[in-house]
Amino acid sequence: MDIRKLTADYSVSPQIAPSDLPAIAAAGFRAVICNRPDAEVGPDTNAAAVKAAAEAAGLAFVVNPVTHQGLNMDMVALQRDTIADAGGPVLAYCASGTRSTIVWALGQAGRMSTDVILTSALNAGYDLDGLRPRIDALAEANATSS
Repeated sequence: MDIRKLTADYSVSPQIAPSDLPAIAAAGFRAVICNRPDAEVGPDTNAAAVKAAAEAAGLAFVVNPVTHQGLNMDMVALQRDTIADAGGPVLAYCASGTRSTIVWALGQAGRMSTDVILTSALNAGYDLDGLRPRIDALAEANATSS
């Protein structure tokens, strides 16, 4: 496993296997978010297989399949709410960890500064600087709607 910490309560990873879940639970995670659509994986690592292993390890499991062209604010809200409600650290995974980082970053707009969001992502190996205008716009929209 290649788990990369973005914050104390949120880490991302490339695809995980059902056999990884006991170690993920032992590492202190409370929940796992699947950001990878089943169409990208085989039956041994689809959401149902990973969910069964996660629940057997005592972890909450949420399916939030993100595609770059299909990413929407409902997905961002689900990711943000799952993290907030987990009661401890959350691990999200996709093919490389990038989509899990992007959906987190958009959910933090207005809650953290854009610089902190982008630095956290970069420190974990994900350069999201191209998202700066979108994060800034979301932060502005969140500030005016509050």
